Amino acid sequence: MISPIRVTAAAVAVVLGAGLAACGAGPTSGPGASTTSTAAAPATTRAASIKVPDVSGMNHQDAQNAMQKAGLYNLREVDGTGQGRALLVDRNWVQTGQDPAPGTEVQPDAVITLTAVKTSER
Repeated sequence: MISPIRVTAAAVAVVLGAGLAACGAGPTSGPGASTTSTAAAPATTRAASIKVPDVSGMNHQDAQNAMQKAGLYNLREVDGTGQGRALLVDRNWVQTGQDPAPGTEVQPDAVITLTAVKTSER
């Protein structure tokens, strides 16, 4: 009798092999090797740098909007009191700091840290 584990392993191998073949993946040498060649990837160019806007004193929602309008989307938000609270209602928070500093030239994928406190804590 054939073990159910062997049957399952064989079935998985067949399914994975069929999936890879459908994707064009497969052996690159030896019998059954792919005969298609891939062109060399073009050299990557650096994206133009972006000047970080000054969001000092803005409510957190407006600060996020300003960063995104400038082309910066990798935003990290921090509770400026050090309590580690989540900034749930963005308009209830006011910016007290940012990193990198306003005017700094960064790549579009740079992490921008926005530090804020609740408006009542100002």
